[in-house]
Amino acid sequence: MAEKLSMLIVDDEPNVCFTLKLIFEQEGYAVTSAGSAAEGIRILKSPRKFDVVLTDLHMEKEDAGLELARQAKQMNPTPLLIVLTGYASMHNVRAALDIHVDHFAVKPMELPELLEAVRRLSGWRTDARSAGD
Repeated sequence: MAEKLSMLIVDDEPNVCFTLKLIFEQEGYAVTSAGSAAEGIRILKSPRKFDVVLTDLHMEKEDAGLELARQAKQMNPTPLLIVLTGYASMHNVRAALDIHVDHFAVKPMELPELLEAVRRLSGWRTDARSAGD
C-alpha cells in the first residue's frame, strides 16, 4: 500500500481548519493542522517533512501566511504550496507569485476545485519524485 502524502493545513479560523483537515483526511492525506502562522512555522522547523502545505494568507497579522510560505519554500524537499485568502489584492497575489506558490485560491473557494487542484498538483509532484528515483 502506498504511503499517505503528508499535509500541513494552517488557518486561524478553527472551523475552516477543522473542515479542511476532515476533507483531506478522507482523501487519504495524513494531516497536521495549525491555528496560526507562528505555530505552522514552528511545525515546519521541526524534523517533520510535508508533501503539501496549505495556508491561509491573513492570520495573526496581515500576510502572515506569506512568511510561512517563504519558510516552506526553504524546506528540502520543497512541499507543494497552496495559499488561500479571503483578502486577495494585487500586492499579496504578486508576493505569492514571487514566492512561487503552486496554487493561489480565493475564499470562499469551491471545495471540488480545491481538491482537484491538490490532486493534480500532488500527483504531478509524486510522479516527478518517482521519476527521479
